[in-house]
Amino acid sequence: MILLDGKKVAQDMRTEIREEVDLLKTRFGRPPGLAVILVGQDPASQVYVRNKERACAEAGILSMPFHLPETTSQNELEGLIQRLNRDVTVDGILLQLPLPAGLDSQHCLELIDPGKDVDGFHPVNVGKLTLGLPGFRSCTPAGVMELLRRYNLSPACKKAVVVGRSNIVGKPLALMLGQTGICANATVTLCHSGTADLCAECREADFLFVAVGRP
Repeated sequence: MILLDGKKVAQDMRTEIREEVDLLKTRFGRPPGLAVILVGQDPASQVYVRNKERACAEAGILSMPFHLPETTSQNELEGLIQRLNRDVTVDGILLQLPLPAGLDSQHCLELIDPGKDVDGFHPVNVGKLTLGLPGFRSCTPAGVMELLRRYNLSPACKKAVVVGRSNIVGKPLALMLGQTGICANATVTLCHSGTADLCAECREADFLFVAVGRP
């Protein structure tokens, strides 16, 4: 059995990224800027945002946190996104989900400039993923693919089963696994709540990826 050490890979990547950031700072006179929008006080979201800010600091990226109250209106949130789209010092925008009740998360995601949509949630970037074109990729599936590459585990010509069809993990991961390229070219089965015999599908898998949020 091979233990895939995600923490070590993440640390190695942050070190590598910091070297790239230093080159960018020399070339452009500033570090890349990442704006992170958090609306409300959701405990899990606060942890995620703190982790992102810590990762930015380690990689040399300028973190720009925007913590908004739960009473923030749709117009106020949209206005902030539009300002960040226009800000040339902001290279990436992350909108932390879920948003409080009453806010339209999908509309806000579609409002983000696709060129700054580092989460890969904008329909333009989802379309590029589907077509196999360069673009931002959803972070968790991209991390899974990076683990496969770093450990030289190729699902090519093998059956990969993905359990869960969320837009954030399951669907994009299935697309990535099925594309041409290094550590891809898998025959992919996407399972979900409508799968007739989930146990049978999992038993037949050479690679099994579970993204359902619970055991």
